[in-house]
Amino acid sequence: MAALDAVLSTIDANLDASTERLFDLLSIPSVSTDPAYAQHCLRAANWLKNQLNGLGYEAEVRATPGHPIVVGHAKAKRKDAPHVLFYGHYDVQPPDPLDLWESEPFAPRLAERKEGQDIVARGASDDKGQLMTFLEACRAYEANGGLPCNVTFLFEGEEETGSPSLPAFLAAHKDELSAADLALVCDTGMWNSATPAITVMLRGLAQEEVIVRGPSHDLHSGMFGGPVLNPIHVLAKIIADLHDEEGKVTLPGFYAGVPELPEDIAEQWRNLDFDEKAFLSGIGLTRVGGEPGRGVIEQIWARPTCDVNGIIGGYTGAGAKTVLPAQASAKFSFRLVGKQDPKAVMESFRAFVRERLPTDAKAEFISHGASGALQLPFGSEALNRARRALEQEWGKEAALVGCGGSIPIVGAFKRDLNMDALMIGFALDDDRIHSPNEKYSYTSFHKGTRSWARVLDALAA
Repeated sequence: MAALDAVLSTIDANLDASTERLFDLLSIPSVSTDPAYAQHCLRAANWLKNQLNGLGYEAEVRATPGHPIVVGHAKAKRKDAPHVLFYGHYDVQPPDPLDLWESEPFAPRLAERKEGQDIVARGASDDKGQLMTFLEACRAYEANGGLPCNVTFLFEGEEETGSPSLPAFLAAHKDELSAADLALVCDTGMWNSATPAITVMLRGLAQEEVIVRGPSHDLHSGMFGGPVLNPIHVLAKIIADLHDEEGKVTLPGFYAGVPELPEDIAEQWRNLDFDEKAFLSGIGLTRVGGEPGRGVIEQIWARPTCDVNGIIGGYTGAGAKTVLPAQASAKFSFRLVGKQDPKAVMESFRAFVRERLPTDAKAEFISHGASGALQLPFGSEALNRARRALEQEWGKEAALVGCGGSIPIVGAFKRDLNMDALMIGFALDDDRIHSPNEKYSYTSFHKGTRSWARVLDALAA
């Protein structure tokens, strides 16, 4: 405990210097999507490599077909210390529209507000500020005898463009990277400004496009309507049949592998200060839909869905045209949870569609990818240790939250490296990521750094 206290004191004493280093990184316009910024992405990668080297760690900038990836390794003094892999990304979104920024997007500054101070710059919250909380925690440990865990650092430069180079990189360096026991990902957020959170559930995603074809070509509805098959009618009936009157998905076997929440987690979620009425009113609605008896949070974080994301068929231009279309298409997405098998869901969906095709109708299916859900076991020792560490720092029990979407890197760690991930972040809902005037709470930066120091200590205990 004395060693941890010294590390925390070092973090507090060196906060100004830590902030200056973060500002240095934020001043680099490492926009990954625009080739004009390629040299700046390389510059950011080299900056991070130099920071790791300066702490005495082995680190390299490794080329990819796109922007480089920084890999570093740091050893703990204890021979039996656990090994963690920390992931962050140094690339950022374009700052446009520039005229909406209150200051230059790559000239970081501290802004005063009622609740304290904010760090304002592109990338402040997503993800440079988050990345630097971990790096600065490591720096404080090095000033007090060394790290309690072995650490592999993986800093990516293409997260904002879908990480196209990452899968091949993980495959090529699997032996090196899979030596870690656990991944740490700092690209998520707090429950609120005073309550830390650990993201423990990510829904999977399967996407499918269906084209229903009927006549050989578009027809005049006055001359052919009635006796001739209309693909839009067929598709509309299929879509209507996908849910019952209570909102449940009717695909055979769809709910296989869908778990019920443990009661203690369900109780925690019920006690979170989440205002369902405000959530709905913000999008112009008043009534919770979906499965009866299940609240908004549970449905978004822990229940599977079937949604139609787009429909195309016939004439959709201005005015009227009495056409009977030759085909109609729709795009579907399935959010998956628990142990739902994406392949089995897609096979059930295709069979469901085929069973409802009348004579002369044909269906073509186009897959747009599928991946399963991810969940860190609620009984995980690493999760419990991290949760206690966060509570010690923030004075509040860390919320175990889900994410309705997906974080591809976490899936890649599980799929390619067989490694679970602790997703701990300190962003806030109002950080305006991807928008003008992006910010990161100065408290998040300071206490986030202290939090990582506590988490590393807890994992090594």
